[in-house]
Amino acid sequence: MSTRLIATETLTAALARMLAADLSPPATLLLDGPVGAGKTHFARAFIRARQGDLAEDVPSPTFTLVQTYDDPMGTQIWHADLYRLTDPSELTELGLDEAMDDAICLIEWPDRLDVVPPGARTIALLPQPDPDLRLIAMDFPGADRLAARAAFVVAAGHGDARVLPLAGDASARRYYRLPGVGVLMDDPSGSVAPFLAMTDWLRGHGFGAPAVLARDVAQGFLLLEDLGDDLVARVLADRPDLAQQIHDRITDLLVALHRLPVPGFVAPLDGPAMGDLAVLFTDYYPGADLPGLPALIADLHDALCRDQPPAISLRDFHAENLVWRGDAPLGLLDYQDAVAAHPAYDLVSSLQDARRDVDPAVEQAQIARYLAATGAEEAAFRAAYALIGAQRALRILGVFVRLAVRDGKPRYLAFMPRVWAHLQRNLTHPALAPLRDALSGVPAPDAALRERIAPCRP
Repeated sequence: MSTRLIATETLTAALARMLAADLSPPATLLLDGPVGAGKTHFARAFIRARQGDLAEDVPSPTFTLVQTYDDPMGTQIWHADLYRLTDPSELTELGLDEAMDDAICLIEWPDRLDVVPPGARTIALLPQPDPDLRLIAMDFPGADRLAARAAFVVAAGHGDARVLPLAGDASARRYYRLPGVGVLMDDPSGSVAPFLAMTDWLRGHGFGAPAVLARDVAQGFLLLEDLGDDLVARVLADRPDLAQQIHDRITDLLVALHRLPVPGFVAPLDGPAMGDLAVLFTDYYPGADLPGLPALIADLHDALCRDQPPAISLRDFHAENLVWRGDAPLGLLDYQDAVAAHPAYDLVSSLQDARRDVDPAVEQAQIARYLAATGAEEAAFRAAYALIGAQRALRILGVFVRLAVRDGKPRYLAFMPRVWAHLQRNLTHPALAPLRDALSGVPAPDAALRERIAPCRP
């Protein structure tokens, strides 16, 4: 179904900049429309967005037929105007045919092409009675969301901002940086309202959640304060000398969170809920035919976690969702799935990280730090910690297999051996003997098993 919108020059350029953040080579964009419809205006905004600080003048290639540009990522961009093309065979002389194989090509007057390139995206621009407006029609996957993102940024007063993609996660959420403005969150999943509720709660208690600069809850868009690039994972990799200071700050953050009453708007993550989440493991992990696993985890949770009242858990709490800001409070990201859980939950999340190794001595030191600060009974806390660690590992292993098999994202399989090691270490706790016995026949995620999950993965 075609996406159509009436656009000002500002929205047209914002749409081009938004698309520039999404495309990677090879990609061909066909810009269709009559003289004066805004094709070159669109192409100019696209090219300058890709080039950033290196932006050049972008003249119309009406007479040269083709202009080429380079961006800082090493991508070559071809801007072609085929209005004066007399014979499609001239494309070979221009080199445009070969460029489509490895560059980003913006082609005005695409009707002059002999054959439309496979996978090409078409954007049609048509003038309107009001000379300041044009009709833009797009017919390719994601066009509706692209248009909505651009319209949101314009409505927020930042239609002239450059747009840069930020690394996403395993969810449907996408993030873009608007330099000097903030970070755009595009979340079609419906979790914007919980994110806002937690943001207000966290900021109200002095924690480092980002300020909300603009919002469209119905469509799933937020413009957030930019907390910077110093993710704790990167800082720990670059500055290992800061490891103790950073881990102490993370643990102290959890201690401070757990001293507060749990907000009433978060759901409980109790024994049955923990058991239900383990179904991801039994449904997806090869050789995990364990229908009784959810009930077993629920029973163990009820036995080992009942003596400690639930605390607020940000849940997706790890080094890539924390931002180091020196003496300022740690920046917090991706907390929309917060729950009321056993206090060990986020401590496990930070110390048994699927994406990076944590020194076992650091893990034990931080558990001891938490116990000393909270006065929690050590034996009971460590048993609950081991159970939560095992349950999280099982769920994560199931999620990684599902991402590979169902969603075509095999890169997460590389993390499975580390998560499996977390699982085995947690299972050594004597209180988890029933779970250890139940899992005894499940194969480890060695290279052969991972190859069975996603053959020929990149």
